[in-house]
Amino acid sequence: MSGPLRRVADRLAGVGALPTPARAVFSHYAAGGALELRAIRLQQRVEDEIERMVDDAYADVEAALAAEFGRESVEFSYDTKLTMPVELTLAHVYRRASEAAPPGIDPVSGRRATDPISKFRRRRAESDADPVELVGETRRAREVAELVVVALLDGDMRDAINDGEYEDFEVDFDLSPTDRERVAEIAQEVLQAAVQEQFAAFPDSVREAYDAAVDRSEAHQDRDPHFRELMADAVAAAEAEAVDDVTVDAPDGDRDPQRAREALRAEYKHAGFEATPDLFDETELDLPYLVTQYGRVGVIYHGMVEMFREAGVALSPEFERAVVLSIVGAQVWLDDVDDFAADVREGQLTPVTAEYLLAGSDADAYDAVVSITESYLDAARDAAEASDAPITGIAVEYIRQDGEPEKLPR
Repeated sequence: MSGPLRRVADRLAGVGALPTPARAVFSHYAAGGALELRAIRLQQRVEDEIERMVDDAYADVEAALAAEFGRESVEFSYDTKLTMPVELTLAHVYRRASEAAPPGIDPVSGRRATDPISKFRRRRAESDADPVELVGETRRAREVAELVVVALLDGDMRDAINDGEYEDFEVDFDLSPTDRERVAEIAQEVLQAAVQEQFAAFPDSVREAYDAAVDRSEAHQDRDPHFRELMADAVAAAEAEAVDDVTVDAPDGDRDPQRAREALRAEYKHAGFEATPDLFDETELDLPYLVTQYGRVGVIYHGMVEMFREAGVALSPEFERAVVLSIVGAQVWLDDVDDFAADVREGQLTPVTAEYLLAGSDADAYDAVVSITESYLDAARDAAEASDAPITGIAVEYIRQDGEPEKLPR
């Protein structure tokens, strides 16, 4: 019956009237994934836990803002999508522990069922896993997740402040531009202090993994001016109508638009690693934009996985690959597609704007963006299956279903 059921699931995944999470589950099952209701419930539990972690971090920010602005209370929010990989990692650890646990043992809550049936099932079970160790692993994973959430928020806020982007820092009272900048500075300072305090509870190697990821990310950002110059020069040779009106500020000098276009293809789309990470296989190393997007978002989540590992939580290379590839796919399919019009106006180079600079027409660029995204998400789905991570597989399909490619010119 699995064949007919998967065909039905495939049709349901294409029904736009259904909620995106439901279509993601159907799409995951249609592609050959397992349909695990317990895993889905675990994911919902983790989402609630991560939300509480964010709320706890923001509570300290709100207290500091109330003191700064002389208010009795303040409601603070900051729009970010960075926490999804943390959710996937924590849910993966929870599911793995739950699968290994003897009957009647919940390694996430630490509860042990004491009814006669559960006791009988435990005596008959073949599991040799130590419940105490499983509970300890989920607890360690939860502690690392809280550290990672606060560290990611701190880093994202710091980048926003460095870029002069304050619009995502929201409070429940009117702000002047100067006050909004002050809100951002206070929020980031509070979270930075929280990160340093939490690091004290972990081995130094956890901090070192985080610092190494930040250094690699900043090294990639140092190349932004160079890519901006290439984009400025390539605009004159672009053939797609969607980028006809792009203007990019860049230093004056001798410009060869066609050569810049070729350099954009070689250095941004098909760049090679200076030191190839062990994470990817030969097929994945051929993915367009892998080097630049790994530097843009992938290294941060490699660092996240290393923090879990250094804290004693084992994670397989296949699982890490699934997370990294899915996040690169999400960055392109959700953020870069959604922001295309603004990126064109502001001269922001992304894989999507790059395709419109390199392609022969809007239609060719559109098809290339879709194809590139599908390649990343398919590779992420395969890695999720190889690492026995159905929750990550569902997340991949959620990304696929949640995209809005109709926003792109074609």
